[in-house]
Amino acid sequence: MARRRRFAAIAVAVTVAALALVGRASAHGGSLGESARRTVTVPTWLFLTTGGAAVGASFLLASFVTDRSLIEAIHAWHRRARVPARRVAVAAARVVGVAGLAAVLVVGFLGPEEPTANLAVLLVWVGWWAGLSMSAYLLGNAWPVLNPWRTLAWLLPSLDRSYPDRFGAWPSVAGLLGLVWLEVISPLADDPPLLATTVAAYTAVTLVGAAVFGPATWFRRVDPPARVFRYYGRVAPVAADEGGLRVRLPGTALSEAKLVDGVDEVAFVVALLWVTTYDGLVTTPAWRDLLLPVVTAGVPPLAAYLAGMLFGYVFFLAAYWLAVYASRRTARTFVAAEELARRFAPPLLAIAAGYHLAHYLGYFLNLAPALAEAALTPFSAPAAVLVLDLPGWFGGVALAAVLLGHLLAIWVAHATAYDLFAGRLQAIRSQYPFTAAMVLYTMISLWVVSQPEVTVPYL
Repeated sequence: MARRRRFAAIAVAVTVAALALVGRASAHGGSLGESARRTVTVPTWLFLTTGGAAVGASFLLASFVTDRSLIEAIHAWHRRARVPARRVAVAAARVVGVAGLAAVLVVGFLGPEEPTANLAVLLVWVGWWAGLSMSAYLLGNAWPVLNPWRTLAWLLPSLDRSYPDRFGAWPSVAGLLGLVWLEVISPLADDPPLLATTVAAYTAVTLVGAAVFGPATWFRRVDPPARVFRYYGRVAPVAADEGGLRVRLPGTALSEAKLVDGVDEVAFVVALLWVTTYDGLVTTPAWRDLLLPVVTAGVPPLAAYLAGMLFGYVFFLAAYWLAVYASRRTARTFVAAEELARRFAPPLLAIAAGYHLAHYLGYFLNLAPALAEAALTPFSAPAAVLVLDLPGWFGGVALAAVLLGHLLAIWVAHATAYDLFAGRLQAIRSQYPFTAAMVLYTMISLWVVSQPEVTVPYL
């Protein structure tokens, strides 16, 4: 009883504190993206070197853990929990998902024009891309049951054509890069009818693809969002299966040998890591200054953004494969480069999750009250949008999220190396290049989240 009272007191205190931070802003306050990042006042050189050193130091500390049985015990630990009324919960989640899709299509065309007051815009960017994605790696992946296109696809007839194996995950790679590029260069976060039109087009493509190849194949091999949520879910401490819920330590599922099964899936993991960085990079003053002479020279802005997207992706992918081949040399192993690339790619998912949390946590908390208000009154815009004012120290949370993601990646890579190599020294030596790549990714991510945010230039 005393424990319940203590929890109740804490819950009341948290609620009161949250309400004290809630305020109202003009409904014409501008783009949703303006709330995505906060400037950090710490000198740039200091936190970049500190962050890189922290990742390097964590590698040294992890190197002292050489007991294979201990590592295996940590990654094998789990508990099971039953879900009461599981079928009812799954059915309710599917109804909620389809209702959400219907709300986006209807309110996007018929709702308020202001993006910060329109339920379609808030539901897609705040509720889905920010909130649900965060829940996928912080708690567990609920997208398979919430996914409205999957629910609708199972109700439609299917041709069950064979999916060409040579395509692999490459359509997912192209789709993910294309979706994020479209999100950046178009006013999808500011124009509700345009967003609803895009969602309608995506719905048509998805349902046709699922009807041709079958829902299971389409959402497992082709659909980019499904693959993103599936990979993010492997970072989470909770997973669902036929037996109920499986509770494990965060990130331990990333060491599974078959999680990434081919160089095409490696390319997708690197693409996921890159697009989360690119999404923030294009709103930095440095990107604006880099773009200025290019556009002045006559290059169309859309082409410049596409070139930046592709160049950055190639750079990230090349850095990873360089680390792979360097790892073969430092480990002095005959293990194929493709095998090394496949096994050491999952730790990058922890880095992607950490950066996504850094980029979107403040954005989500800031606009979550507006999303709740819009859900209650979807067809009428309030005079002022309800927002949560975050304190100045909140920028430090973003830096902590980036570092935690990288530290988790270091540990998962360490566990993977001990699972892959018989010799302890060989396992440690194999991680030298990957640790160097992670330090590079860490410093790039920390630099992006620390920059003041500017309006996306020339668009």
